[in-house]
Amino acid sequence: MSSPPETGLPGRRRQAAQNDQVILDAAREVFMADPKAPIAAVAKRAGVGISALYRRYPGKEDMLRKLCHDGLRRYIAEAEAALEEPDAWAAFAGFLDRVVDADVHSLTVHLAGTFTPTPEMFEDSRRAARLAAALVDRARSSGRLRPDAVVEDLGLVLESCAAIRLPDAERTRELRRRVLTMMVESLGRTGEPDLPGPPPHAGDFAWRWQPRESSVD
Repeated sequence: MSSPPETGLPGRRRQAAQNDQVILDAAREVFMADPKAPIAAVAKRAGVGISALYRRYPGKEDMLRKLCHDGLRRYIAEAEAALEEPDAWAAFAGFLDRVVDADVHSLTVHLAGTFTPTPEMFEDSRRAARLAAALVDRARSSGRLRPDAVVEDLGLVLESCAAIRLPDAERTRELRRRVLTMMVESLGRTGEPDLPGPPPHAGDFAWRWQPRESSVD
């Protein structure tokens, strides 16, 4: 799900932002289906000439970075908004709900390893981790989050929801919400036996950032 372009921009800049959003929406569809697809497939899906696309994005990696960084920024924005909410548990659950609805984690699962992240992306990733940890700490301190849950469990929750993808977008959303509700309720069962096995850690997800075989633009 994409964010709408800014509406307060002057005419030409607003049109440019709208055109860019059309390209990014097309790129998301193309690369979610096939991360190895050539950049020409994006131009075809967006209905623009390849030269117009290259004027905005010099190469495929630039476009992939833009898609993933936008998703990361959305995650950060949702986490920051959640930390402003007074009810720690409602903030925690609402954050997960909004991130799943925005489908930002699907980008990570599908595109990680297909481009080289920038230093700014690494910094934003660390910021996102700190914000998520703060949300988990607040929810645990409120007495609503089970004590054996860790911040990396959020990655398992989001990845499980992202794995649900049907041709019907609305049905996908419905099933993701159903699964998310079940998982969030499980995380709130503070009196239940401990979760099985050792908890996840950041290294469990780091493998996907190893470079994959790239395709030709």
